[in-house]
Amino acid sequence: MTYYFERSLVLHQHLRGKISVHNRLPIGSREDLSLAYTPGVARPCEVIAADPDQARKLTIKGNAVAVVSDGSAVLGLGNIGPMAALPVMEGKALLFREFAKIDAWPICLNTKDPQKIIETCRLIEPVFGGINLEDISAPRCFEIEDALQDLGIPVFHDDQHGTAIVLLAALINAAKVTGRKLSDLQVVINGAGAAGTAIAKLILGVGVPASEIEPVANVIICDSKGAISGARNDLNSAKQGLLEYTNGENRSGKLKDAMKGADVFIGVSRGNIIGAEDVKTMNRDAIIIAMANPTPEIMPDEALKGGAAVIGTGRSDFPNQVNNVLVFPGIFRGALDAGSPVIDGEMKIAAAIALADAVDEPSPEMILPHPLDRTVAPNIAKKVRATVKKST
Repeated sequence: MTYYFERSLVLHQHLRGKISVHNRLPIGSREDLSLAYTPGVARPCEVIAADPDQARKLTIKGNAVAVVSDGSAVLGLGNIGPMAALPVMEGKALLFREFAKIDAWPICLNTKDPQKIIETCRLIEPVFGGINLEDISAPRCFEIEDALQDLGIPVFHDDQHGTAIVLLAALINAAKVTGRKLSDLQVVINGAGAAGTAIAKLILGVGVPASEIEPVANVIICDSKGAISGARNDLNSAKQGLLEYTNGENRSGKLKDAMKGADVFIGVSRGNIIGAEDVKTMNRDAIIIAMANPTPEIMPDEALKGGAAVIGTGRSDFPNQVNNVLVFPGIFRGALDAGSPVIDGEMKIAAAIALADAVDEPSPEMILPHPLDRTVAPNIAKKVRATVKKST
């Protein structure tokens, strides 16, 4: 890991920014200047003033995404602030362009007040066709995203939904590999924040009125104190709300207790918290997807010792990397092209199915395509566009 840290620092020092603005129209004559700027530019302004929807066709709005963060939950670094978050947001913008030809801008806000973040997003909406909320801590991220669903453009918190979509795709193919149905799976999620909550909702089908896939049988979510159950009296309102659709048997106890008899362990928490002996208490051919970075909740060799049949992590140096770059470029490309005002549950399911289908023959070593597979984003975009058209 030290190698990548040091090399990345040198790279950033050399580049002084990973993205830049390039003109699509070269200015080489008075004619060019008159068309791109005054006097000619007055005409598109008049057209947009009469019909604001024309902005999508006449300006960058139809292909522009704002990557908005307050720097409060950056990677595994935590609350490092907006300035320190900028390298991540630049990287996100870089990947939008690289995989989906979307022009994205990092917008790091010097406030953690949800109302100010909501107001800022509303104020910048005229320029953008979508907003990707990024690295905003829970539970504020839920409030911010929910409040912006009426903005008229897709607002998508990638830490929640991008993670959930790629996880669902991994689970679809892991179930195939182990000869199971999704609807038979007993799942334990460790991590009750933004990602854990969104994963639970998506794999249980919460908020998706109709779906091409069946939801899993049951999910138990654990936090640092153990299973979230009705027996706990220390739950905040967000965790209390999880009981509306998780832990149907109201099981209590520590994480290790919840894992007994489970088919799937999903980790969105911290490294090295379970071992081979814990995996042995799960059902045969367990599925382990441990996404803590840089150190997973359990290392792959340890999970194998415990008898796991399929193992995924968030790291690129192990098979089955669960990486959001497989999702967010394609789902935004599809939403922008379809002119959708939201990214809803059916679009998320469509993206997960398209991602799972990108692997022709799933195996224990390949339940997801390679993060650099250039066919993934266009295929997700196509499936998402079809879903939007079907629902309109």
